[in-house]
Amino acid sequence: MTETKVSIKNLYKIFGKSPEKMLPLVQKGLSKSDLLDQHNHVLGIDNVSLEIPEKQIQVVMGLSGSGKSTLIRHINRLIEPTGGEILIDGEDVLAMSETQLRDLRRKKTSMVFQKFGLLPHRRIGENVAYGLNIQGVPEDEATKRARHWIDRVGLTGYEDHYPGQLSGGMQQRVGLARALATDAEILLMDEAFSALDPLIRFDMQSILLELQEELHKTIIFITHDLDEALRLGENIAILRDGSMIQQGDAQEIVLKPADDYIADFTKDINRAKVIQLRALAKPVASFDGPTLRGATVLDEALSPLAQAPDQTVGVVNRAGELLGAVTLTDAIEALHG
Repeated sequence: MTETKVSIKNLYKIFGKSPEKMLPLVQKGLSKSDLLDQHNHVLGIDNVSLEIPEKQIQVVMGLSGSGKSTLIRHINRLIEPTGGEILIDGEDVLAMSETQLRDLRRKKTSMVFQKFGLLPHRRIGENVAYGLNIQGVPEDEATKRARHWIDRVGLTGYEDHYPGQLSGGMQQRVGLARALATDAEILLMDEAFSALDPLIRFDMQSILLELQEELHKTIIFITHDLDEALRLGENIAILRDGSMIQQGDAQEIVLKPADDYIADFTKDINRAKVIQLRALAKPVASFDGPTLRGATVLDEALSPLAQAPDQTVGVVNRAGELLGAVTLTDAIEALHG
């Protein structure tokens, strides 16, 4: 069973002169718009709770102003909450002393920013080694580890270049290498690929997924792009106006949208590339026909389904255990929503 790495409980963030005075009003139901109109305060996070499992990619998505970047900055306490709890490995982040908080930021969490956040006057090798220098790692060891991660993100040979000499995609690889070099357990990625061109963004997503296959970090990834969320997220949480609207995996988000807002979000995606057979499998006592893996997407399953006896296939997990059966009609209905 997967353990919880980060636990966010009943989190509130109110921006303004007297947020603590406004909190009881919000908890009693005062809306975001009324809070602004009547009290000139802004509701950033509204009673959000989220259990983030270890060694998985948790995506938090929403449109601009939904509170997703505000939320991620609470995890390492770059922003102080107005109310609620944040626990990492069961330890209360809000109760940490300055020394404990500094250790959390130096060793346990690492952050990748949308705007890269590189030091323009330092070479690439120095930028990647920067977090190690802050940790007090000896210079030779820091250089060695920095070169390792520069190589892992495909930038060998650029160690002595400056950030300004690299493209945007290359600079973001440097940001990722810097975050990984400290060997932090938790990676916070705030719209990390949003400033990149679509093809470069896809490449960066691929690099992240490849590294995650090996490293098994707890990654909290912020995005406003649904395609990116569906590709990366083992778990997805969707925010609107600071509130949690729905959370689940890609299959749940696409097949069972919580409301019209999320249904509108998902209406234009290529469902054939997202929906997996496991999400459509109906329980059966046994099955004697052809089988497909539960992770098979409909795009790959339609042809085998059409050719199967009774246009039905069994669905099995990685261990070969039967999960159920799916018909061609089931698949077509899922494609049309």
